[in-house]
Amino acid sequence: MRSRISEHTATIVVAALGTLFASTLILLTGIMTEVLSVGMQAESGTFRLMLLMVSIIFIVIALYVGAIVTANTFATVIAGRTREIALLRLLGSTSARVRNQVALEGLAMGAIGAVIGVVLAIGLAAGLVAVGTSAGWLDAGLTYPLFDPLIVAAALIVIATTWLAAWAGSKRVAGVSPIEATRAAVELRPEQARGRSGRTVVAITLIIIGAAALALGVALSFATPLALMVSFVGGLISFTGIAVGAHFIMPPILRLAGRVTGRGVTGQIAAANAVRFPERSARSTIGLVIGITLVVMFAVALATYTAGVKEMFAQDPVSEAVLEQTLTVTSAVLTLLVGFSGVIAAVGLVNTLSLSVVQRIRELGLLRAIGFTGTQVRSMIMAESAQMTLAAFCTGVVLGVFYGWVAAQSMVGSQVGLVLPVVPWILIVGVAVFGIGLACIAAAGPARRATKVSPVLALAVD
Repeated sequence: MRSRISEHTATIVVAALGTLFASTLILLTGIMTEVLSVGMQAESGTFRLMLLMVSIIFIVIALYVGAIVTANTFATVIAGRTREIALLRLLGSTSARVRNQVALEGLAMGAIGAVIGVVLAIGLAAGLVAVGTSAGWLDAGLTYPLFDPLIVAAALIVIATTWLAAWAGSKRVAGVSPIEATRAAVELRPEQARGRSGRTVVAITLIIIGAAALALGVALSFATPLALMVSFVGGLISFTGIAVGAHFIMPPILRLAGRVTGRGVTGQIAAANAVRFPERSARSTIGLVIGITLVVMFAVALATYTAGVKEMFAQDPVSEAVLEQTLTVTSAVLTLLVGFSGVIAAVGLVNTLSLSVVQRIRELGLLRAIGFTGTQVRSMIMAESAQMTLAAFCTGVVLGVFYGWVAAQSMVGSQVGLVLPVVPWILIVGVAVFGIGLACIAAAGPARRATKVSPVLALAVD
């Protein structure tokens, strides 16, 4: 059981973060409602409802990101358990039974993470109330709710999402044959990945439907701000298509990134590894793509929205002052979500790289056996991380700018017409620096572990 938990550390962390984020939003909504209920009892219920609606949108995004990272984690774990699964199949186990066992693991890990997230959220809310009342910016005479039945619902949703993500990530179990019991971790090669026509068709279909919804949202933006809901659905569907089709979308981008970073023998081997097993590289990269896309999207959306709204109230100083306060609050909320996205992306990248090194013991041992030094192996792992980060950064920036512009256009198009995207380049540079730092941190542990692989022991694994 202990080994299973160590394999699923990222799953527990993601479930805990998702529950923490959702529960904290719900509890803060209750605290803010209590604060504003003084002197506006009639409107407090409506205000709570509005805050909950906004929170639900953010929670959906958080759960969506967590589900993709969890599914990728389980897919990586399954790839490393190929031999174990094949032995179970050889002994008579069906693929459905093995998948059920994996799904139960997801259920258990999701439950552990959800409990941790609820406890942390209640503690965070209690600490906020204690600090607020002692500092004077919260009324000490009010009773602030530190529990809400909705956080139980949020925890159950996180558990169910983790379970479903585990089921989706374990899909490869059905394709594991007993003969593979003689091999170690098995990943699909490029020709096999390209041959997954069913998944490719689903991905392309989702991208086309999502793109059509996005186009409709932009068209409707000139008539009503409700176009944002259409655009939101379109963005969700289209990005799901990109995530599902990462096995054929990311390899060409990784190949280009390899040409930039693949200098020297270790760099060239790292570049070849990135495209030799597109499924593994796509899983490692897509989590970071999600994080960067969300960061850039919210930044561009906020900057473009701010420019559009300021144009609307350019001749009204009073409205502009109120606008500045509103945008400050909006920026704080979006910063929280951006931070959550960044942490999830970091967890996903670190976990997939770590599992990848564990599952490639024979490959690394063979490199050591033919003369590679520990430094060269470390450089190869670092180069792979750099290539994935560069590919994820370029993809995430392009997608983020596009999605951010569509969101802002959908919100203000009915008032100001067509708006041009405003790109905060300082933030983009900051994201690049963050990505570089994340690549180094994410690769440091796996690279250090890779240098300790003994050629004799690695090649003797049976």
